[in-house]
Amino acid sequence: MSNSPLVSIITVAFNSEKTICHTIESVLTQTYDNIEYWIIDGDSRDRTVEIAESYRVQMENKGIHYYILSEPDGGIYDAMNKGIRKATGEIIGIINSDDWYEPEAVETAVDTFHMTGCDLMYANIRMHKADGSTFVKTARSRRFQTSRDWNHPTTFVKAECYKTYPFRQLGIHDDYGFFLQMRKLGKKIVTVDKVLANFHMGGASNHKELKAAGKRIMDRYRYCYRINGYSRWYLIECVVIEVAKFLLG
Repeated sequence: MSNSPLVSIITVAFNSEKTICHTIESVLTQTYDNIEYWIIDGDSRDRTVEIAESYRVQMENKGIHYYILSEPDGGIYDAMNKGIRKATGEIIGIINSDDWYEPEAVETAVDTFHMTGCDLMYANIRMHKADGSTFVKTARSRRFQTSRDWNHPTTFVKAECYKTYPFRQLGIHDDYGFFLQMRKLGKKIVTVDKVLANFHMGGASNHKELKAAGKRIMDRYRYCYRINGYSRWYLIECVVIEVAKFLLG
């Protein structure tokens, strides 16, 4: 890896006019300057693309390579895979259109890759609840792995890993499935005890309807744990996660 590697950031968006400004501005204000930024839009019907285009001059002035692609896709992970295929950086980070980075997120990621030689790193995240309160979800790596310890918006990955093992597009938790796949393959994974991103609770992975919760349980169980060779006992962890979402909001 070069001393100042190009980092590709990908934002997947669809009808995100209310939130995407915060996401884009968090990339624009990064303390690291060798960045390529891809916005992969799913043919939005609102002002998402117009808003994204309004930042082009600022991105160019900052020296960020800025690309916007808007066309129909097959869902969030199809869009992420599309961005991964187009990315030319040595490191890739994915931040969704209602979340945002802390200013030193990319710089911290690059430093971590240099210091550890890792294939994948992730860090703490600040969770924002609907009532305006927040709490920090800590990044941890344990033998008994759980999604409570992993934070996708803070995750940065060597491009070769994402390109060799794209998202399977099987369920709503394909990003966590990818993370478990990297563990199974013995990739070097490290955590950073620092908040690098912010997450708005209340998206598709947090809807409180029982039917949706049941689908999330089975998706996580089948397409994250079982497909990667984890024990059937992980079904209990999948249920516990959904109960926690109901209680925490």
